[in-house]
Amino acid sequence: MEQIIHYPSLKTMLMVEKVLKNADLMLNREELKRKLPNKVMHQTLNLILEYMENRGLIIDSHKGILWIYNPSPKLKKAIENGREL
Repeated sequence: MEQIIHYPSLKTMLMVEKVLKNADLMLNREELKRKLPNKVMHQTLNLILEYMENRGLIIDSHKGILWIYNPSPKLKKAIENGREL
């Protein structure tokens, strides 16, 4: 594991979250950086994305980054009661 030089602030975390939530399509890292209102160090952005992926908020794949979290109680109940095909 690489040494972490700079931990993100809550403001930075929320800024990244907002951009990802409002994105219509998958974004790659460069597109995400361009859409952010303030500059973010590459290592700091990677740390934020790793945290969000581990928490189940995003999918970070070779095709891009996509917000997947949905706190809807109806969706949660449908998943719990659903049948596997």
